[in-house]
Amino acid sequence: MTEFQDHTSDVPPEHDDIVYPQELPFVAAHLACFAAIWTGITWQAAALGIGLYWLRMFGIGAGYHRYFSHRAYKTSRAFQFALACLAQSTAQKSVLWWGAKHRHHHLFSDMPNDVHSPRQSGFFYAHVGWIFAKRNDTTDLVKIVDFARYPELVWLHKYEVVPAVVLALICFALAGWPGLVVGFFWSTVAVYHGTFCINSLAHVHGRKRYVTGDDSRNNWLLAIMTMGEGWHNNHHAYQSSVRQGFRWWEIDPTFYILLGLSKLGVVWDLKSPPEAVLRNEHKLGARVVNKAAADVVATFNVDLIAARVNQALATLPNAADLRARLADAQHRAADVLAALPAPHMPTRDEVSAAAARILARTPSIDDVIDRAHQMLIEKVSRCVVANA
Repeated sequence: MTEFQDHTSDVPPEHDDIVYPQELPFVAAHLACFAAIWTGITWQAAALGIGLYWLRMFGIGAGYHRYFSHRAYKTSRAFQFALACLAQSTAQKSVLWWGAKHRHHHLFSDMPNDVHSPRQSGFFYAHVGWIFAKRNDTTDLVKIVDFARYPELVWLHKYEVVPAVVLALICFALAGWPGLVVGFFWSTVAVYHGTFCINSLAHVHGRKRYVTGDDSRNNWLLAIMTMGEGWHNNHHAYQSSVRQGFRWWEIDPTFYILLGLSKLGVVWDLKSPPEAVLRNEHKLGARVVNKAAADVVATFNVDLIAARVNQALATLPNAADLRARLADAQHRAADVLAALPAPHMPTRDEVSAAAARILARTPSIDDVIDRAHQMLIEKVSRCVVANA
């Protein structure tokens, strides 16, 4: 088996090879759409393009995302291969690459190591720029080893453009040049940006029902465009759920189709979120608590607080001793800072108010507030010692 490497676990460099020749076909697909000026648009080509958009969006959501990335249900090896071919006909690289990159995204969602985070790298880069980065071209098979054991999927990985080329030829055979341009290229580009909007817009615009430690949001318009993938905050709250629209009114066509396929025995063991998650009554894990607490701390101006603490220290005869105690006993920083004349440090109530402004409802809110208060004290004390 060919050995692949992935360097996305490293913090992205400030500058990257944004003009990467292998991504020229992506640009060419967009330019090909303008060929409709000469080919014209027939109703057959338009119907083909619309149908292929929804069919392949299902391939992305049901295949690449819910099955290959999150194993939200089970299916046969034959249908698994069919899903992989359908998803790969979108020309969004291979099933193994897509699944590995998406699993990496969830490990580091909106953290510095995330390959497509609007928070970390800006909207445009999160939407499309990241696919031009040379370091993102490799595939970490360790993250997708459960599917890398299938020879047919490895073959698709090696010859990733084959499904897209075959589909393009079928479009040409069915509707001529308009079928190729409008039916294939227009729908391909539309699927590109429908998918990419989840990486960008769904982390910027929408509502947050759950505390997930990242910027994921539910966006009803994206949910319509992507057959249910826009319920992104729901998904980050319980990633292995085959159903992403948790409320009855949250339309999720991908789930409805998979539910129908389960009645036919094509797929089975569909995973659903526990009732505690649906009611937003589940306790958050330590990792999410830490990430949410860091977001709360980020709302405070640590440098300004530290400056006030240093001003307070300057009025005390034992300032040097207090700074030494801060440096030697970070875990007791709260006790040391409490000895200073007020006001100097935000109280737990102030941290609680900040959390209420930026976080959704969660039974773990006290854990988040306590951790945020502790983190704030630690950051301020380090800043005080550094600026002494």
